[in-house]
Amino acid sequence: MYPSIRTITFDCTGDPYDLGLFWSRVLGRPLADDDKPGDPEAIIKDPAGGPTMLFVRVPEGKTAKNRIHLDLQPAGRTRDEEVQRIRDLGARVITDQTRPDGGGWVVLADPEGNEFCVERGELG
Repeated sequence: MYPSIRTITFDCTGDPYDLGLFWSRVLGRPLADDDKPGDPEAIIKDPAGGPTMLFVRVPEGKTAKNRIHLDLQPAGRTRDEEVQRIRDLGARVITDQTRPDGGGWVVLADPEGNEFCVERGELG
């Protein structure tokens, strides 16, 4: 038997609720009912049973590039539309790795600087 991934944890120096709310809006999943601003942690559960996302306050800031990151694939939107939607929620573009054939990805950072990618979806 092998372990399963139960939780993906994000460290943050700001309010975990705020970072959790950003990701809640990105993924369309609600924060836990008992989460509120100022809490030391916030949680997003996957209704389909995938890993929980946990946002925890830590004293030290990010000092290097992520060694692990999320790759998001748009559903019902193009990559460009998804990138713009996520930018409107507070992310910033780090680099655009879109290839001439339409493949590739765009690297973004969430409000705490955690990097993630948006890949091409079924609509481009």
